[in-house]
Amino acid sequence: MRRLTVVQLLPALHSGGVERSTLEIARALVAAGHRAIVVSAGGRLVQALLDSGAEHLTLDIGRKSLLTLRHVASLRQLFTDTGADIVHARSRLPAWLGWYALRGMPAGTRPHWLTTMHGLNSPGRYSGIMASGERVICVSQTVHDYLLRHYPTTDPGKLRVIPRGVEVQQFPRVARSDRRARLAVAARYPGLAGDAPLLLLPGRGTRLKGHAHAIQLLADLQLVGQQALLWLPGAREPGREAYVGELEALAQGLGVAERLLITEPTSRIAEAYAASDLVLQLSDKPEAFGRTVLEALSVGRPVLGWDHGGVGELLAQLQPSGAVPLGQASVLAQRAALLLHDPPPLPHRIPFTLQAMQRATLDVYAELVG
Repeated sequence: MRRLTVVQLLPALHSGGVERSTLEIARALVAAGHRAIVVSAGGRLVQALLDSGAEHLTLDIGRKSLLTLRHVASLRQLFTDTGADIVHARSRLPAWLGWYALRGMPAGTRPHWLTTMHGLNSPGRYSGIMASGERVICVSQTVHDYLLRHYPTTDPGKLRVIPRGVEVQQFPRVARSDRRARLAVAARYPGLAGDAPLLLLPGRGTRLKGHAHAIQLLADLQLVGQQALLWLPGAREPGREAYVGELEALAQGLGVAERLLITEPTSRIAEAYAASDLVLQLSDKPEAFGRTVLEALSVGRPVLGWDHGGVGELLAQLQPSGAVPLGQASVLAQRAALLLHDPPPLPHRIPFTLQAMQRATLDVYAELVG
Protein backbone atom coordinates (compact mmCIF):
# COMPACT_ATOMS: atom_id res chain seq x y z
CA MET A 1 0.00 0.00 0.00
CA ARG A 2 1.30 3.47 -0.92
CA ARG A 3 2.05 5.95 1.84
CA LEU A 4 -1.21 7.35 3.16
CA THR A 5 -2.15 10.45 5.12
CA VAL A 6 -4.92 9.66 7.58
CA VAL A 7 -6.64 12.35 9.67
CA GLN A 8 -8.53 11.19 12.78
CA LEU A 9 -11.14 13.47 14.37
CA LEU A 10 -12.29 13.35 18.00
CA PRO A 11 -13.26 15.87 20.71
CA ALA A 12 -10.20 15.66 22.99
CA LEU A 13 -7.30 13.49 24.12
CA HIS A 14 -7.84 13.20 27.87
CA SER A 15 -8.64 9.54 28.56
CA GLY A 16 -11.07 6.83 27.56
CA GLY A 17 -11.60 4.09 25.03
CA VAL A 18 -12.06 6.36 22.01
CA GLU A 19 -8.87 8.23 22.83
CA ARG A 20 -6.94 5.02 23.40
CA SER A 21 -8.07 3.59 20.07
CA THR A 22 -7.07 6.81 18.31
CA LEU A 23 -3.53 6.57 19.69
CA GLU A 24 -3.28 2.87 18.90
CA ILE A 25 -4.20 3.42 15.25
CA ALA A 26 -1.92 6.44 14.97
CA ARG A 27 0.98 4.29 16.21
CA ALA A 28 0.12 1.54 13.74
CA LEU A 29 0.00 4.01 10.86
CA VAL A 30 3.38 5.49 11.71
CA ALA A 31 4.92 2.03 12.18
CA ALA A 32 3.67 1.08 8.71
CA GLY A 33 5.25 4.18 7.16
CA HIS A 34 2.12 6.31 6.86
CA ARG A 35 1.38 9.83 8.06
CA ALA A 36 -0.98 10.05 11.03
CA ILE A 37 -2.66 13.32 11.99
CA VAL A 38 -5.08 13.74 14.89
CA VAL A 39 -7.36 16.75 15.34
CA SER A 40 -8.78 17.42 18.81
CA ALA A 41 -8.99 20.02 21.56
CA GLY A 42 -5.91 18.47 23.14
CA GLY A 43 -5.39 16.84 26.51
CA ARG A 44 -2.94 14.82 28.55
CA LEU A 45 -2.50 12.15 25.86
CA VAL A 46 -1.19 14.57 23.24
CA GLN A 47 2.43 14.02 24.26
CA ALA A 48 2.06 10.25 23.97
CA LEU A 49 0.61 10.79 20.50
CA LEU A 50 3.52 13.00 19.46
CA ASP A 51 6.03 10.54 20.93
CA SER A 52 4.65 7.88 18.57
CA GLY A 53 5.58 10.00 15.55
CA ALA A 54 2.06 11.19 14.81
CA GLU A 55 1.02 14.83 14.48
CA HIS A 56 -1.63 16.82 16.37
CA LEU A 57 -3.64 19.88 15.41
CA THR A 58 -5.45 21.62 18.25
CA LEU A 59 -9.01 22.55 17.29
CA ASP A 60 -11.92 22.48 19.73
CA ILE A 61 -14.15 20.38 17.46
CA GLY A 62 -16.10 18.78 20.30
CA ARG A 63 -17.63 21.91 21.87
CA LYS A 64 -21.39 22.12 21.32
CA SER A 65 -21.57 25.75 20.25
CA LEU A 66 -22.40 27.58 17.03
CA LEU A 67 -18.89 29.01 17.17
CA THR A 68 -17.55 25.50 16.56
CA LEU A 69 -18.83 25.72 12.96
CA ARG A 70 -15.91 28.03 12.19
CA HIS A 71 -13.66 24.98 12.30
CA VAL A 72 -15.25 23.56 9.14
CA ALA A 73 -13.09 25.88 7.02
CA SER A 74 -9.99 25.01 9.05
CA LEU A 75 -10.57 21.30 8.55
CA ARG A 76 -11.16 21.73 4.83
CA GLN A 77 -7.88 23.65 4.57
CA LEU A 78 -6.09 20.93 6.56
CA PHE A 79 -7.41 18.16 4.29
CA THR A 80 -6.30 20.13 1.22
CA ASP A 81 -2.87 21.18 2.50
CA THR A 82 -1.92 17.69 3.72
CA GLY A 83 -3.35 15.85 0.73
CA ALA A 84 -5.34 13.69 3.14
CA ASP A 85 -6.32 10.31 1.75
CA ILE A 86 -8.73 9.33 4.53
CA VAL A 87 -10.66 11.26 7.17
CA HIS A 88 -11.63 9.02 10.07
CA ALA A 89 -14.23 10.43 12.49
CA ARG A 90 -14.71 8.85 15.93
CA SER A 91 -17.33 11.07 17.56
CA ARG A 92 -20.54 12.76 16.50
CA LEU A 93 -19.85 16.51 16.50
CA PRO A 94 -16.35 16.14 14.99
CA ALA A 95 -17.95 13.86 12.40
CA TRP A 96 -20.49 16.50 11.41
CA LEU A 97 -17.74 19.11 11.06
CA GLY A 98 -15.60 16.74 9.01
CA TRP A 99 -18.53 15.78 6.82
CA TYR A 100 -19.38 19.42 6.04
CA ALA A 101 -15.70 20.15 5.35
CA LEU A 102 -15.55 17.31 2.83
CA ARG A 103 -18.77 18.40 1.12
CA GLY A 104 -17.09 21.68 0.19
CA MET A 105 -14.19 19.99 -1.60
CA PRO A 106 -14.10 19.01 -5.29
CA ALA A 107 -15.06 15.36 -5.71
CA GLY A 108 -11.76 14.55 -7.39
CA THR A 109 -9.66 15.74 -4.44
CA ARG A 110 -11.98 14.74 -1.63
CA PRO A 111 -10.51 12.29 0.91
CA HIS A 112 -12.30 9.05 1.65
CA TRP A 113 -14.71 9.21 4.59
CA LEU A 114 -14.61 6.65 7.40
CA THR A 115 -16.42 6.53 10.74
CA THR A 116 -16.11 4.34 13.82
CA MET A 117 -19.15 3.73 16.00
CA HIS A 118 -17.64 3.39 19.48
CA GLY A 119 -20.85 3.54 21.50
CA LEU A 120 -24.57 2.88 21.63
CA ASN A 121 -25.55 6.51 21.19
CA SER A 122 -29.19 7.56 21.44
CA PRO A 123 -30.65 7.03 17.95
CA GLY A 124 -31.62 9.99 15.80
CA ARG A 125 -30.37 12.23 13.04
CA TYR A 126 -27.54 13.69 15.12
CA SER A 127 -26.11 10.25 15.95
CA GLY A 128 -26.85 9.03 12.43
CA ILE A 129 -23.75 10.80 11.11
CA MET A 130 -21.74 7.88 12.51
CA ALA A 131 -23.39 5.60 9.95
CA SER A 132 -22.48 7.87 7.04
CA GLY A 133 -18.96 6.63 6.27
CA GLU A 134 -17.96 4.88 3.08
CA ARG A 135 -16.93 2.25 5.59
CA VAL A 136 -18.25 2.14 9.14
CA ILE A 137 -16.23 0.33 11.78
CA CYS A 138 -18.31 -1.20 14.59
CA VAL A 139 -16.38 -2.04 17.77
CA SER A 140 -18.50 -5.14 18.43
CA GLN A 141 -21.29 -7.22 16.94
CA THR A 142 -23.52 -5.53 19.50
CA VAL A 143 -22.79 -2.14 17.91
CA HIS A 144 -23.23 -3.59 14.40
CA ASP A 145 -26.70 -4.94 15.25
CA TYR A 146 -27.67 -1.74 17.09
CA LEU A 147 -26.71 0.36 14.06
CA LEU A 148 -28.77 -1.71 11.62
CA ARG A 149 -31.73 -1.78 14.01
CA HIS A 150 -31.88 1.99 14.36
CA TYR A 151 -30.60 2.98 10.90
CA PRO A 152 -32.17 0.27 8.71
CA THR A 153 -31.38 2.02 5.42
CA THR A 154 -27.64 1.60 6.07
CA ASP A 155 -25.92 -0.71 3.59
CA PRO A 156 -24.71 -3.69 5.67
CA GLY A 157 -21.98 -4.27 3.11
CA LYS A 158 -20.07 -1.19 4.24
CA LEU A 159 -19.98 -2.21 7.92
CA ARG A 160 -16.85 -3.80 9.37
CA VAL A 161 -16.84 -5.34 12.86
CA ILE A 162 -13.42 -4.75 14.41
CA PRO A 163 -13.42 -5.51 18.16
CA ARG A 164 -11.19 -3.42 20.38
CA GLY A 165 -8.05 -5.25 21.40
CA VAL A 166 -6.03 -5.77 24.53
CA GLU A 167 -2.24 -5.47 24.63
CA VAL A 168 -1.56 -8.86 26.19
CA GLN A 169 2.02 -7.86 27.10
CA GLN A 170 0.54 -5.20 29.40
CA PHE A 171 -1.83 -7.73 30.97
CA PRO A 172 0.30 -10.88 31.38
CA ARG A 173 -1.14 -14.07 32.83
CA VAL A 174 -0.56 -14.42 36.58
CA ALA A 175 -1.22 -17.72 38.36
CA ARG A 176 -3.99 -17.64 40.97
CA SER A 177 -1.54 -19.02 43.49
CA ASP A 178 0.83 -16.07 42.98
CA ARG A 179 0.12 -13.72 45.93
CA ARG A 180 2.66 -11.03 45.08
CA ALA A 181 0.13 -8.69 43.45
CA ARG A 182 -2.26 -8.99 46.41
CA LEU A 183 0.55 -8.24 48.85
CA ALA A 184 1.64 -5.23 46.79
CA VAL A 185 -1.91 -3.87 46.66
CA ALA A 186 -2.38 -4.49 50.40
CA ALA A 187 0.83 -2.55 51.10
CA ARG A 188 -0.77 0.51 49.50
CA TYR A 189 -4.28 -0.18 50.80
CA PRO A 190 -4.12 -2.01 54.17
CA GLY A 191 -7.87 -2.53 54.08
CA LEU A 192 -7.33 -5.10 51.33
CA ALA A 193 -4.93 -7.22 53.40
CA GLY A 194 -5.82 -10.74 54.46
CA ASP A 195 -6.97 -13.95 52.84
CA ALA A 196 -10.59 -13.06 52.09
CA PRO A 197 -11.35 -13.19 48.34
CA LEU A 198 -11.12 -9.83 46.63
CA LEU A 199 -13.87 -8.60 44.30
CA LEU A 200 -12.80 -5.86 41.89
CA LEU A 201 -15.01 -3.44 39.97
CA PRO A 202 -12.92 -0.82 38.16
CA GLY A 203 -14.86 2.12 36.77
CA ARG A 204 -15.61 5.82 36.87
CA GLY A 205 -17.71 7.35 39.64
CA THR A 206 -21.05 7.14 37.88
CA ARG A 207 -24.21 5.19 38.67
CA LEU A 208 -24.13 3.54 35.27
CA LYS A 209 -21.11 1.48 36.31
CA GLY A 210 -23.20 -0.48 38.81
CA HIS A 211 -21.24 0.12 42.01
CA ALA A 212 -24.40 -0.30 44.08
CA HIS A 213 -24.94 -3.77 42.57
CA ALA A 214 -21.44 -4.73 43.66
CA ILE A 215 -22.05 -3.54 47.24
CA GLN A 216 -25.32 -5.47 47.37
CA LEU A 217 -23.47 -8.52 46.07
CA LEU A 218 -20.91 -8.17 48.85
CA ALA A 219 -23.73 -8.12 51.41
CA ASP A 220 -25.52 -11.08 49.81
CA LEU A 221 -22.33 -13.14 49.90
CA GLN A 222 -21.85 -12.30 53.57
CA LEU A 223 -25.38 -13.55 54.31
CA VAL A 224 -24.50 -17.01 52.98
CA GLY A 225 -21.22 -17.11 54.91
CA GLN A 226 -18.91 -16.14 52.03
CA GLN A 227 -16.55 -13.48 53.34
CA ALA A 228 -15.06 -11.18 50.72
CA LEU A 229 -13.63 -7.71 50.19
CA LEU A 230 -14.72 -5.26 47.49
CA TRP A 231 -12.45 -2.71 45.81
CA LEU A 232 -13.88 0.05 43.60
CA PRO A 233 -10.87 1.78 41.99
CA GLY A 234 -11.85 4.84 39.98
CA ALA A 235 -15.14 5.58 41.74
CA ARG A 236 -13.60 8.26 43.97
CA GLU A 237 -13.10 11.26 41.69
CA PRO A 238 -13.20 15.05 42.09
CA GLY A 239 -16.79 16.22 41.83
CA ARG A 240 -18.21 12.80 42.74
CA GLU A 241 -18.13 13.21 46.50
CA ALA A 242 -21.93 13.04 46.87
CA TYR A 243 -22.09 9.82 44.87
CA VAL A 244 -19.31 8.23 46.91
CA GLY A 245 -21.17 9.28 50.05
CA GLU A 246 -24.25 7.42 48.79
CA LEU A 247 -22.20 4.27 48.21
CA GLU A 248 -20.65 4.49 51.66
CA ALA A 249 -24.08 4.97 53.24
CA LEU A 250 -25.41 1.95 51.34
CA ALA A 251 -22.50 -0.18 52.54
CA GLN A 252 -23.04 1.03 56.12
CA GLY A 253 -26.71 0.14 55.97
CA LEU A 254 -25.94 -3.33 54.62
CA GLY A 255 -23.27 -3.96 57.23
CA VAL A 256 -20.34 -4.27 54.83
CA ALA A 257 -18.68 -0.85 55.20
CA GLU A 258 -15.58 -2.40 56.78
CA ARG A 259 -15.15 -4.70 53.77
CA LEU A 260 -15.40 -1.99 51.11
CA LEU A 261 -12.65 0.22 49.69
CA ILE A 262 -13.45 3.09 47.30
CA THR A 263 -10.37 4.73 45.78
CA GLU A 264 -9.19 7.02 43.05
CA PRO A 265 -8.28 5.43 39.68
CA THR A 266 -5.18 3.25 39.75
CA SER A 267 -2.43 3.47 37.16
CA ARG A 268 -1.51 -0.14 37.98
CA ILE A 269 -4.69 -1.78 36.73
CA ALA A 270 -3.00 -5.01 35.59
CA GLU A 271 -1.72 -5.49 39.14
CA ALA A 272 -5.23 -4.80 40.46
CA TYR A 273 -6.63 -7.58 38.26
CA ALA A 274 -3.89 -9.97 39.39
CA ALA A 275 -4.61 -9.15 43.04
CA SER A 276 -8.30 -9.97 42.67
CA ASP A 277 -10.19 -13.24 42.72
CA LEU A 278 -13.23 -12.11 40.73
CA VAL A 279 -13.67 -9.08 38.44
CA LEU A 280 -17.13 -7.51 38.17
CA GLN A 281 -18.71 -5.76 35.19
CA LEU A 282 -22.16 -4.64 36.32
CA SER A 283 -22.96 -1.59 34.17
CA ASP A 284 -26.70 -0.96 34.02
CA LYS A 285 -26.40 0.46 30.52
CA PRO A 286 -25.10 -2.00 27.93
CA GLU A 287 -21.47 -1.38 27.05
CA ALA A 288 -20.51 -1.13 23.41
CA PHE A 289 -17.59 -3.49 23.96
CA GLY A 290 -16.33 -4.24 27.48
CA ARG A 291 -12.56 -3.98 27.49
CA THR A 292 -12.48 -4.82 31.23
CA VAL A 293 -13.57 -8.38 30.39
CA LEU A 294 -10.61 -8.89 28.06
CA GLU A 295 -8.08 -7.34 30.40
CA ALA A 296 -9.18 -9.47 33.36
CA LEU A 297 -9.24 -12.69 31.33
CA SER A 298 -5.83 -11.89 29.87
CA VAL A 299 -4.46 -11.71 33.44
CA GLY A 300 -6.24 -14.97 34.23
CA ARG A 301 -9.04 -13.77 36.47
CA PRO A 302 -12.69 -14.80 36.02
CA VAL A 303 -15.31 -12.17 35.26
CA LEU A 304 -18.90 -11.86 36.49
CA GLY A 305 -21.19 -9.49 34.62
CA TRP A 306 -24.65 -8.71 33.35
CA ASP A 307 -25.47 -10.57 30.18
CA HIS A 308 -26.13 -7.64 27.85
CA GLY A 309 -24.28 -5.48 25.36
CA GLY A 310 -20.63 -6.02 24.55
CA VAL A 311 -19.95 -7.56 27.96
CA GLY A 312 -22.48 -10.31 27.39
CA GLU A 313 -21.13 -10.81 23.89
CA LEU A 314 -17.57 -11.31 25.13
CA LEU A 315 -18.56 -13.53 28.04
CA ALA A 316 -20.58 -15.77 25.71
CA GLN A 317 -17.47 -16.32 23.63
CA LEU A 318 -14.78 -16.49 26.31
CA GLN A 319 -16.32 -17.36 29.72
CA PRO A 320 -20.05 -18.21 29.56
CA SER A 321 -20.19 -19.02 33.28
CA GLY A 322 -19.70 -15.32 34.06
CA ALA A 323 -22.88 -14.07 32.37
CA VAL A 324 -25.93 -13.37 34.58
CA PRO A 325 -29.33 -12.02 33.44
CA LEU A 326 -29.55 -8.27 33.97
CA GLY A 327 -30.77 -7.26 37.41
CA GLN A 328 -31.10 -10.73 38.94
CA ALA A 329 -29.27 -10.09 42.21
CA SER A 330 -29.93 -13.54 43.70
CA VAL A 331 -28.49 -15.28 40.64
CA LEU A 332 -25.53 -12.89 40.74
CA ALA A 333 -24.73 -13.88 44.33
CA GLN A 334 -25.10 -17.60 43.61
CA ARG A 335 -22.82 -17.35 40.58
CA ALA A 336 -20.24 -15.27 42.46
CA ALA A 337 -20.07 -17.86 45.24
CA LEU A 338 -19.65 -20.62 42.65
CA LEU A 339 -16.90 -18.80 40.74
CA LEU A 340 -15.02 -18.06 43.97
CA HIS A 341 -15.29 -21.64 45.23
CA ASP A 342 -14.62 -23.34 41.90
CA PRO A 343 -12.85 -20.96 39.46
CA PRO A 344 -13.75 -21.84 35.86
CA PRO A 345 -11.27 -22.72 33.10
CA LEU A 346 -10.29 -19.57 31.25
CA PRO A 347 -9.09 -19.15 27.67
CA HIS A 348 -5.33 -19.53 27.30
CA ARG A 349 -5.31 -17.12 24.37
CA ILE A 350 -7.30 -13.91 24.01
CA PRO A 351 -8.33 -13.59 20.33
CA PHE A 352 -9.10 -9.87 20.58
CA THR A 353 -5.60 -8.39 20.61
CA LEU A 354 -4.39 -4.87 19.96
CA GLN A 355 -2.35 -6.10 17.00
CA ALA A 356 -5.38 -7.76 15.41
CA MET A 357 -7.40 -4.55 15.80
CA GLN A 358 -4.63 -2.45 14.27
CA ARG A 359 -4.18 -4.82 11.32
CA ALA A 360 -7.89 -4.95 10.61
CA THR A 361 -8.23 -1.16 10.70
CA LEU A 362 -5.33 -0.66 8.31
CA ASP A 363 -6.95 -3.24 6.05
CA VAL A 364 -10.09 -1.06 5.95
CA TYR A 365 -7.94 1.93 5.00
CA ALA A 366 -6.47 -0.17 2.18
CA GLU A 367 -9.99 -1.07 1.01
CA LEU A 368 -10.90 2.58 0.69
CA VAL A 369 -7.85 3.64 -1.31
CA GLY A 370 -7.93 0.53 -3.47
